[in-house]
Amino acid sequence: MRAGGAEQGSGDGEKRGRKASKETRRQQLIEATIESLAKRGYSDTTLADVADGAGLSRGIVNFHFESKENLLVATLQFMSEEYADHWNAALEKAGPSLAGRLWALVHADFDRKICTKRKLAAWCAFWGEAKSRPTYQALCGARDVKYQETVISLCAELKAEGGYGYEPEPMALSLCAMLEGLWLRLMMGDGTTREKALEAAIAFVVIAFPKHLTIQGPKSQ
Repeated sequence: MRAGGAEQGSGDGEKRGRKASKETRRQQLIEATIESLAKRGYSDTTLADVADGAGLSRGIVNFHFESKENLLVATLQFMSEEYADHWNAALEKAGPSLAGRLWALVHADFDRKICTKRKLAAWCAFWGEAKSRPTYQALCGARDVKYQETVISLCAELKAEGGYGYEPEPMALSLCAMLEGLWLRLMMGDGTTREKALEAAIAFVVIAFPKHLTIQGPKSQ
């Protein structure tokens, strides 16, 4: 029984090792794709570029993704899930305080994990293709809707708590457009830094929600 258990355990370990190796290689290729999109743009990124960037054979790329389109879809899916997981985690960590949740949501967009030059450039490459590629729209659409709904709900709760005169949906649209606009400024490389963008975002929400926020952070409720 012991010998059989040991053999079974060894087999399970080998399977886990192969699975981990497969997942690791897929992630290496996705990271290399992000890098290539940032350097070369969408059209000029090739499977050969990605393989070379990941330090893997071109056959490995074909084995895992079969085509450039599959690789790009997987990369977009990874980035979309990473972004959604990031802002959801920020809200969860902030707890029930509305001021704290708003503060966390704004800061999440400019966190070093999400807001890097290479990732912003990759997002820009995908956005440029999204209009003509329904698959890309579908991948991000549901998460975009969830984000919008979350911001609208937060604005509605802030209005109820603070007695503001705005309507939640237009305010949520303004807030989202402001954050997206700052990302675009960062993508354009016009001298705007991540720190300056965050400072501008904070200035906006402090003016919009003065009963909840100051430049230093959430007010005590």
